[in-house]
Amino acid sequence: MTETAKVVAVTGASSGIGEATARRLAADGHNLFLGARRTDRLDALTKEITAAGGSAAFQRLDVTDAADVRAFVSATRECYGRVDVVVNNAGVMPLSPLEALKTDEWDRMIDVNVRGVLHGIAAALPTMRAQGGGHFVNIASVGAYEVSPTAAVYCATKFAVRAISEGLRQESAGDIRVTLVSPGVTESELADTISDPVAREAMRTYRAVALPASAIADAIAYAISQPPQVDVNEVVVRPAASAQ
Repeated sequence: MTETAKVVAVTGASSGIGEATARRLAADGHNLFLGARRTDRLDALTKEITAAGGSAAFQRLDVTDAADVRAFVSATRECYGRVDVVVNNAGVMPLSPLEALKTDEWDRMIDVNVRGVLHGIAAALPTMRAQGGGHFVNIASVGAYEVSPTAAVYCATKFAVRAISEGLRQESAGDIRVTLVSPGVTESELADTISDPVAREAMRTYRAVALPASAIADAIAYAISQPPQVDVNEVVVRPAASAQ
């Protein structure tokens, strides 16, 4: 249990890293406000957390809709009185070769992975400034540091998240902390969105060795547990047995 409970808003909380993060932070004593499109899963997760003595609430969220994200952050503040941490976790990964010309999937990755993070920052930054501090935890990927075949657009979105995070850090005068968490292969539903058969088959091999989502949740918990004068800027977490 943490000595100082924080109010943490988590996007993409219905599965994978977001779900694991909600469980870990609730167990640490933080107050959770969860967002995702699948409200049935959010409802079940919220009930599980509260039944275990934790504090959690939820609201349906589409991070591609700026107004929806503003409403989500406002609801977090109305529920708990403040917003200490926003975990911009929602993401999609429909990999494909560029020559496949899956432009709708490219647009979807840009909308969720990049605009979703920007919407989260735009919605919460004024509140954090007004209350005298806050913390953004943006989930990127090892794809924010390297590019691989079929992942050009996905990696581009994660490079963008890395750039946005660093820019926000540099523009903050110490009151807003910014952490970029970049997972290697992690157990999640991301690969389920791959429609291209070549990319899907390649991903089966690539994901043969994967971290549990709880490992990324642990990294997030570490970053937000640090005292105000400590800003954990970048964390890369890979499977020990992986060369990627």
